[in-house]
Amino acid sequence: MWLMLYKQTLFEMVLINPGSKGDTGSRNPSYLAKNPSGTIPAIEEPDTGFTLGEAHAIMSYLSSKHGWSDVYPDDLHERAKVDAYLHYHHRNVRDASIALVAPKIRKDLQIPQATQDAARATLTRALQVLETRWLAESKYLTGDRLTLADFGAYVEIGQLQPEFTNVYDFDSFPNVQRWMTDMKQVDGHDDVHVVLSELGDISIEPPAMEAIKNANKNALRALKQRLEAIQTD
Repeated sequence: MWLMLYKQTLFEMVLINPGSKGDTGSRNPSYLAKNPSGTIPAIEEPDTGFTLGEAHAIMSYLSSKHGWSDVYPDDLHERAKVDAYLHYHHRNVRDASIALVAPKIRKDLQIPQATQDAARATLTRALQVLETRWLAESKYLTGDRLTLADFGAYVEIGQLQPEFTNVYDFDSFPNVQRWMTDMKQVDGHDDVHVVLSELGDISIEPPAMEAIKNANKNALRALKQRLEAIQTD
């Protein structure tokens, strides 16, 4: 969603209920036919009928299709570095949600404490790698240009910041903090983080279900306004 706003590309948002078998659920047969893993997000192209799941695969596909070489370089070596991070992300940085966010928002998942602790340790090691390697000598993860790697990484890491969920202390990671500050200036950042902005700090008290619903409604309203502005331009 952020990538498409950044590239000023129109799309229609269809809200999917995670884990539900209802008409708009991610476990409904109609959704599984489009995305067999039942994960969110997925895309469907109305003109071709092509469907695809997994955010990183979607970003790579859209970039290749539309020639967005600024964020997904044509140079094979540079592109390979982006791909390397996108693969690394899933069993490292991705654990941020498992360890810190999902247990607060999705109590129904009943994630065992041991799993949460292991995920937190994995995340901390991953942040140390980003701090001392990926971001030690460059502005963005793979160099001095914003790429898909940064979009993918920030969506997971950025949600933990004090102004959002406030569930992780970044004091030991100055390079990561600097990078997150830079990412906040990327066009579309505020538009795609409305839910987190509205829910705010969940470190002490988990948000009420009504608050989550209202935050998502307001986020969809803000997204529609942004898409209307793109269409007008």
